[in-house]
Amino acid sequence: MEALAHVNLPRMMDEVDDLATRYRAGQPFPHIVLDDVLLPEVFARATAEFPGIRDEFWKGYLHVNETKYSNTQPDSWGPTLRAVAEDFCSPSFVEFLSRLTGIEALMPDWSMDGGGLHQTLRGGHLNIHADFTTHHEHDNWARRVNILLYLNQEWNSDEWGGKLELWDPEMTACQAKVTPAGNRMLVFTTTFDSFHGHPDPLTCPDDVARRSMALYYFTEEEKAVRRSTNYQARPDESISKKAAVWADRRALDVYDRFKRRLGVSDEAVQKILSRVDRLRRR
Repeated sequence: MEALAHVNLPRMMDEVDDLATRYRAGQPFPHIVLDDVLLPEVFARATAEFPGIRDEFWKGYLHVNETKYSNTQPDSWGPTLRAVAEDFCSPSFVEFLSRLTGIEALMPDWSMDGGGLHQTLRGGHLNIHADFTTHHEHDNWARRVNILLYLNQEWNSDEWGGKLELWDPEMTACQAKVTPAGNRMLVFTTTFDSFHGHPDPLTCPDDVARRSMALYYFTEEEKAVRRSTNYQARPDESISKKAAVWADRRALDVYDRFKRRLGVSDEAVQKILSRVDRLRRR
């Protein structure tokens, strides 16, 4: 197995059998939380390189079900962040994920379809959801595994919120919460009902963001089943909130189909919407 310069892979591989047992036992769906994933000096460099809140490469996902920003262009990242992502796409790390999850023939995705760097600002949220299930450029790629590496230098969840909630398939109860502590990675199996999110608006300071790197891993299937991101309201939320979540989910499903059929990029749609918004405000 090749050595990785940025990820503490030898330690994780030494423990992979025990980790795999814990992963399979994860509730409400297979998952595990791993701490100290990056070497300490690498984590320090990565957080120092993380783009500023107003960086020009941030792309906003701003609608009823989420208010967050992403950067899916590794060429715009600092050298450490890019190298970390390269390690996560390496054969050695993918082999670790296969042994951890029990899913063979996993493929990394350097195109960052749905992945990349993410930030959520004060007031931002991400409603409970299950991720879209197939790659937008490869219809036969089924999305199987999600990794989230938190890149916060500090995060006070008790005051700021932002814990990731993991919900059961029937959306009756939150069964686990993950604090987005720095250098912590959440790994979980992506299915039609692996519901997760942080729906409550963040209360962090204006100059602080909830920061992470996300990558997804796929398997090639003869007939992969397409489903767009499946947002859900929590059971105790108001009827109006449930209606808004449902309506936004339906609209996003139409957009997802449109995007796949015509090959339209998120960037192109955002440019159009920005122009429409400017005209509306005149």
